[in-house]
Amino acid sequence: MKKNSFFAMLVCFLASACNNAPQPAENSQQLPSNNLPAPATMQVNTVNVFPHDASSYVQGLVVYKGQLLEGTGGKPGVNDYTSKISKIDLGSGKAISTQPLDKDYFGEGITVFQDKLFQVTWTEKKGFIYDPATLKKTGEFQIKTEGWGLTHDSTHLILSDGSSNLYFLDPADFKTARILSVTDQYGPVNNLNELEYINGYIYANKWQTNHILKIDPSNGQVIARADLSGMLDSMKQQYFPNTDYNNGDAVLNGIAYDPASGKIYITGKLWPVLLEVRFN
Repeated sequence: MKKNSFFAMLVCFLASACNNAPQPAENSQQLPSNNLPAPATMQVNTVNVFPHDASSYVQGLVVYKGQLLEGTGGKPGVNDYTSKISKIDLGSGKAISTQPLDKDYFGEGITVFQDKLFQVTWTEKKGFIYDPATLKKTGEFQIKTEGWGLTHDSTHLILSDGSSNLYFLDPADFKTARILSVTDQYGPVNNLNELEYINGYIYANKWQTNHILKIDPSNGQVIARADLSGMLDSMKQQYFPNTDYNNGDAVLNGIAYDPASGKIYITGKLWPVLLEVRFN
């Protein structure tokens, strides 16, 4: 083995070890780096608790004409779960109908815009279009980044890729119309994941935390943050006796808004419950 090859492998090993090491609490070692105010505290109150399929590795959640739709992620060699889109019966948590993805794709965020259901994939840089009523696939499209979360405003699809950027895509040709950098008082906010657009603001799960961020789409500023840790702790004994709501894969991920009723739903990967909540 050549010395430089060995050195390169050593660097890769150390980098991997660092990436997999436990990370310090968010912002625990940080000092404010700009003049932005700290986000306001957003309270989240539970209104109802519904059953949820604990085998669903949730990547996207949306309500379309009163019907809850869920996208999940999975791929052989990556995890033990499956990628699919399903119509979910809210009362039972069971799938009414399901459209699986080809095993070559790891499904990620979903949204319904202009009566089309859009889904992105993780690293394959491809998206799919479905009829939201039948879940029949009607088209495909390309994206330039990884796909994590997906939502929309009145004119564009909005995509997250795990960085601090949100990408506004033209739904006609999927070209990037603008890139929004999301920041708080510490600087760029990364690990933006599942998204939902509610009353003029973008709400985002921050991956591997119990935080939901409220983002101003005009400037990318995080104007409010909800920490669900206390709420989830109080529910653990009753609803999470056999699993952890924030351990490994089982993390908060999924926000859906029903504009007709004003109801908001949240869930997580592998969670046994789906919550109807109120943001205050």
